[in-house]
Amino acid sequence: MAKKTAQITYEEHDDETTLRPEDASLLRAAREAVRDAYAPYSRFRVGAMLLMENGEMVSGTNQENASYPVGICAERVGLSAASSRYPGMPVKAIAVSYDNELGASDRPITPCGICRQTLAEYQQRFSAPIRLILAGRTGKIWVIPDSVGLLPLSFSAEDMR
Repeated sequence: MAKKTAQITYEEHDDETTLRPEDASLLRAAREAVRDAYAPYSRFRVGAMLLMENGEMVSGTNQENASYPVGICAERVGLSAASSRYPGMPVKAIAVSYDNELGASDRPITPCGICRQTLAEYQQRFSAPIRLILAGRTGKIWVIPDSVGLLPLSFSAEDMR
């Protein structure tokens, strides 16, 4: 038997001032996008802002439904919008933020499992890393240089060959 290890490396910033200017701008835009989320049930609004290879930004927000399981996460809304608007173009980075009306919003938010798998698919599809900037309204900010780091043993097209 061989033991193996999967690790993730990420940056932790105290605030926007130590981020790359491009990342800080993307995070501010994600925080603004939070206002457009439709979350009347959970009151947990999430905004995502994607930076495309051509420099354009595309937003996504979570969209809830009274039939709870059919809601859509901000990351997947953003990725779908980006793919529709700019077919065949890689996503360079995605910033995600949130506002929890029922509690604190001061910790970095991380994508759910479905979003992690979707991010991995987009990254593998274009053979280009997707940088993640994860934050709340306030508090620490996490920067992950490669979205596949969130799902090191992801299912991929290679598994179906």
